[in-house]
Amino acid sequence: MLPVCDHYSGVEVRMRKSLALQAELTQEFGTCVFDVTLDCEDGARVGGEREHADMVVALANEAVAKSIEAGSAGTPRIAARVHPVGHPAFEQEVQTILAGAGVSLCHLMIPKVESWQDVDAAALAVGKYCPDRGGIGPLPLHVLLESPAAVHRAFEIASHERVQSVSFGLMDFVSAHGGAIPADAMSVDGQFSHPLVVRAKLEIASACHAHGKVPSHCVVTEFRDLDALERAATLAARAFGYTRMWSIHPGQVRTILAAFAPARAEVDIAARIIEAAHLVDWAPIEFGGQLHDRASYRFFWQILERAHQTGQSMPAEVRPYFETPQQ
Repeated sequence: MLPVCDHYSGVEVRMRKSLALQAELTQEFGTCVFDVTLDCEDGARVGGEREHADMVVALANEAVAKSIEAGSAGTPRIAARVHPVGHPAFEQEVQTILAGAGVSLCHLMIPKVESWQDVDAAALAVGKYCPDRGGIGPLPLHVLLESPAAVHRAFEIASHERVQSVSFGLMDFVSAHGGAIPADAMSVDGQFSHPLVVRAKLEIASACHAHGKVPSHCVVTEFRDLDALERAATLAARAFGYTRMWSIHPGQVRTILAAFAPARAEVDIAARIIEAAHLVDWAPIEFGGQLHDRASYRFFWQILERAHQTGQSMPAEVRPYFETPQQ
């Protein structure tokens, strides 16, 4: 499972603020509760891609070094979004970022993926410049689907072994229809009601769950309207099957965390069921007049994981499962 929020930033001053906020919330919650993705695709000026990539390397390495020095409660989760496969800057960008900061990154975001072959080309490039990351395994890939054709191939793309998460690119998806979808389909209300947008979101979520990947919901363009963001995040989590969401403003992070967090009553019930199951070595139990077995145990364990990911305090009976062992 991944943190429920993925925060994007492409300008240096905002990148630094985002990394500082990540460190602050890590100390507050005792774990890293959101990713910071340093954006090259939308952040770099045309012709300045190499310079921007160098900055991403420096910022990622600096944040990790500061975390180690401070004895942080959780390792920083820092990613980079590069240009699409086939873009003139792609190869150089991947080489620069991975050769310089491959071990500091948690994943690489590949935008405008159209096919399984695009994912494979990205995986080959990553393997070329960052084959083993010092023995910690290959760098996971996150992919962004932004066209009708890409959504059509969502199950195929999600099946690639290197894909960890699939995101939906709302604005490019709407634009790709040449005016056939109205502009208000990019609004908070429109993106949850227009049939083609709804279909695309559900297709991506379904593809991810079919292949054990993480579906990541798109941005909310009304980025200063936290009530609108809360509505969107709640719908994405509760009705559309998404377990992660993009943030494009630091003020959105806490709202997304709260919307994707399970209710306290859900967490308390999950803890009691898991503890009761543990006491009988995971045999079936009766709880509240209902039968529970390993199928429901998985469900309730996932609620506890989500609670931990969103910084909630864990009930005493399951707290030891989430504590970091003392060295």
